[in-house]
Amino acid sequence: MSRQIIQTDKAPAAIGPYSQAVRVGDTVYLSGQIPLDPATGLLVEGDITAQARRAFDNLRAVCEAAGGSLERIVRLGLYLTDLDHFAAVNAVMGEYFRAPYPARSTIEVSALPRGAGFEVDAVMVLD
Repeated sequence: MSRQIIQTDKAPAAIGPYSQAVRVGDTVYLSGQIPLDPATGLLVEGDITAQARRAFDNLRAVCEAAGGSLERIVRLGLYLTDLDHFAAVNAVMGEYFRAPYPARSTIEVSALPRGAGFEVDAVMVLD
């Protein structure tokens, strides 16, 4: 098995012992992205909408570094600390994705790194 590690300065650096993404064959496994500003490493200010946009922007940057795009994502995992924000995050996702949509799970969690309210991870397939 040959693994290619994906890294870009256009998304936040990993805050632990993991890679931003790993490519194996035509499949890219993207680590979770929280709403950190890649320039400062700080959590963005604002509501859940602002947090979701920053996290999706970070995810897009890693996809592009791997030679893909959001359109190549086949599975998303969404993690919210408050499921009452589901509709707002869904609306933001609609700004980034068009049909046919990727498969997705949405899970409420008790906490996320750095006090974030939202995190997204994904699997992308390249041709």
